[in-house]
Amino acid sequence: MSAPVDSLAAQAAGLHATSGGGFWLPPAASTTAGEVDWLFKFIFVISCVFFLLIVALIVLFVVRYRRRPGREAEPSVTHNHWLEVTWTGIPVILVLIIFYFGFRGYMDVATPPGNAYEIQVVAQRWNWSFVYPNGYVDGTLHVPVGVPIRLILTSEDVIHGFYVPDFRIKKDVVPGRYNKVWFQADKPGEHQIYCTQYCGLKHSEMLSTVVVHEQGGFEKWLAGASDFLTKLPPDQAGARLYKSRGCASCHSVNGSPGVGPTFLGVFGHEVELNGGGEVIADENYVRESILDPGAKVVRGFQPVMPTFKGRISDAEIAAIIAYLKTLK
Repeated sequence: MSAPVDSLAAQAAGLHATSGGGFWLPPAASTTAGEVDWLFKFIFVISCVFFLLIVALIVLFVVRYRRRPGREAEPSVTHNHWLEVTWTGIPVILVLIIFYFGFRGYMDVATPPGNAYEIQVVAQRWNWSFVYPNGYVDGTLHVPVGVPIRLILTSEDVIHGFYVPDFRIKKDVVPGRYNKVWFQADKPGEHQIYCTQYCGLKHSEMLSTVVVHEQGGFEKWLAGASDFLTKLPPDQAGARLYKSRGCASCHSVNGSPGVGPTFLGVFGHEVELNGGGEVIADENYVRESILDPGAKVVRGFQPVMPTFKGRISDAEIAAIIAYLKTLK
């Protein structure tokens, strides 16, 4: 069986270079996607062949051996050893082939290369945050082309699911632990990120994008993006943080209600608190709400916001405050 397996392996290894997607699958955009696609198509073809074979035999037997006037039932024939060996042996061989390629593909995806570039992924309702080795945090995943990327995934609240269809990777993101997944994009472009675990009200809006940069482009992007606090005015930097840090998932800026209170016109005004009392939404209140969100919860809302203590700098908090001051 080694010769057919080697031939199948060669086909699977070269498929990702030519796969452009189709009716069943999106375009393949990673080095491991080709092997996944080949195995899917192999199982699909086998299923179709056996489905058609079984249906054809059912129709044949119904027509040929139907009950007819003047025809009595005949004694059944004895079993055929060769027929039994055949219909047992062929499925066993096919299942072993599927197991071999499935296990090999699983090990490839589960074992990242030693030289992989590592990015932290933090999920929270309903936002993805990507933390790069220099500490910069962005709401979009940027990676270089042709470089293995290892993602370290964790959640701040409930179970989420990190899924990039074009890369054929999916991994649960669990609170209180770290999961790992890796990929290597083989061409520049943009690819959609989904959450595949129902995580609450805005589950369907928990989207992001993978941006695959051309050679040399990722380093330039990271260098420019990392120091935006020094390049942009504080309110503009705060507007950027409002999106990249996931504030927009729960807090609107147009007055509409959400999971959390709107930011429109909140700064400098009194807000009513759960349990009674009021407080002025000034700089200290905003800072406390970011670092200890359960300390003073606005009336009518639940204390579901995770803390950003240790995840956000004083400069970033100051920029967010500057942005809130512009929302009159």
